[in-house]
Amino acid sequence: MSNSRKWIPSDLLIKDWKDIKPFFDDLKGRKIENKRAFNEFIEHLNELEAFISEDVAWRYIHMTRDTMDSEKEKRYLHFVQNIQPEIAPYEDSINKKIDQSPYVNELSEDKAYFIYFREIKNAIALFREENVPLKSELATLSQQYGSITGAMTVEYKQQELTLQQASLMLQENDRSLRKEIYELISERRYEHTEELDQLFSKLIEKRHQVALNADFKNFRDYKFQSLGRFDYSVDDCLQFHDAIANVVVPLQKEMTQERANKLGLDPLRPYDLSVDPDGNDPLRPFKNGQELLDKSIECFTLIHPYFGECLSTMKKESLLDLDSRKGKAPGGYNYPLAESGKPFIFMNASGSLRDLETMVHEGGHAIHSFLSHPLKLNAFKSTPAEVAELASMSMELISMDGWHLFFDNEEELKRAKISQLEGVISTLPWIATIDAFQHWIYTHPEHSIEERTEEWKRISSRFSSNLVDFTGYEKYRDTAWQRQLHLFEVPFYYIEYGFAQLGAIALWKNYKENKEKGIEGYMNFMKLGYTRTIPEIYKAAGISFDFSASYVQTLFDFVQGELTQLKS
Repeated sequence: MSNSRKWIPSDLLIKDWKDIKPFFDDLKGRKIENKRAFNEFIEHLNELEAFISEDVAWRYIHMTRDTMDSEKEKRYLHFVQNIQPEIAPYEDSINKKIDQSPYVNELSEDKAYFIYFREIKNAIALFREENVPLKSELATLSQQYGSITGAMTVEYKQQELTLQQASLMLQENDRSLRKEIYELISERRYEHTEELDQLFSKLIEKRHQVALNADFKNFRDYKFQSLGRFDYSVDDCLQFHDAIANVVVPLQKEMTQERANKLGLDPLRPYDLSVDPDGNDPLRPFKNGQELLDKSIECFTLIHPYFGECLSTMKKESLLDLDSRKGKAPGGYNYPLAESGKPFIFMNASGSLRDLETMVHEGGHAIHSFLSHPLKLNAFKSTPAEVAELASMSMELISMDGWHLFFDNEEELKRAKISQLEGVISTLPWIATIDAFQHWIYTHPEHSIEERTEEWKRISSRFSSNLVDFTGYEKYRDTAWQRQLHLFEVPFYYIEYGFAQLGAIALWKNYKENKEKGIEGYMNFMKLGYTRTIPEIYKAAGISFDFSASYVQTLFDFVQGELTQLKS
């Protein structure tokens, strides 16, 4: 129930299409005779969109929290299959009504509305009636990925473990144990290789058809326009790939060789990549989700009191589900709740440093949701991923100032920070790999599964140190892309992490030089939501939206300098 609604009854619930159809009929048939009526039309549309958005959010959240509950899955799929397809044609009609209104020109002088109306024009250009059922099918198909992977567990010493829980043992010093666990996890995933290959092929086929229906040659070009990538091009992405290959991959190779030297292993094997190279026990920054949350609140408060308040509010209102357990979908997310303005954080914590990184990452998203909520329209708060991920990835680095709260001694704290920065180095080549793979996938939609595997091997080799020996494990290496849920659920949503990682390094650099100014820039850009272009939002943060080789080199010179200090 919402008390913030002015047009829609506060006690209305969505059980079926008929519950919201009258509101769409009203908007579609309403006459707009003056500017006041136009403004009221936009306000009512915004209220309806926020209401529906929060309803869908909870359906998705409940489903991912328990993928084994068929009723929760049915509720989500009912919306996707039976309600969303009914909404789509109305959205197109309403978008056209807005676009054709003479009052658009007056409001367009406001930069926020200019961007909003630009998005509407784009939606009109892309809408095709024949794509409505296809998109419903795609949403249903992509949901299957979470159901398949969420049910994956392994048995070790008569104990059933989620893959996240089992993967903690890859950090153990006992190499034979790591080998056993790696093989257990990898084989468990591999059991579903054919199923996931077939699922992905279906997704590619239907996505390609969506593109053709909208008069595009391929899904890549369609998706670039669909994602509203007005501020960079396909060629810019290829330039980014080159910059990562030329600047970051050599650093990754040095880092991997240093690991091999310290461990005294030649060559490294895939189960040697998570263990501490100096033989220390794995870092365990917290025991359970409750401790993770409480320490995160303390950490965020130390950085800025408002940040701690955001997490405290979420704790008070039970808007987090942090612990890993059987039946939960994989991964982690922050889901904004459009009406309440208080997001929900979901993750699979099992006590590792990586879980701490995920918590502060999603916490950054949460702060963004709180700071942008006061903006007038829901559309103003719906930021492109290049901006959204800047909030989360910057917090990963800034929050290191409070990580001493998670570690009892200075050496462990140093290890955690080194791991975070080395993670930045290893993450960017993976991002480039996934993005380059998608460019090939969707510009070669008729490929076979064998061709797909060969191309994956070629691309992953380009962005790899190639210092890890996969002899006997080739089949696991050649299907490693199946671990990336973005490929199945949100195609082409991945390079944004790369752009945002560069921005996050730049923002952290500003923070290190002047904490007050760094936090001011961090909060400034988040308050803007999507009321400015991406380059303008980055400028508000005090950084550049740049991914040239020279800029990447400058940023990684800084990262290397910080790493050298920590290791000295």
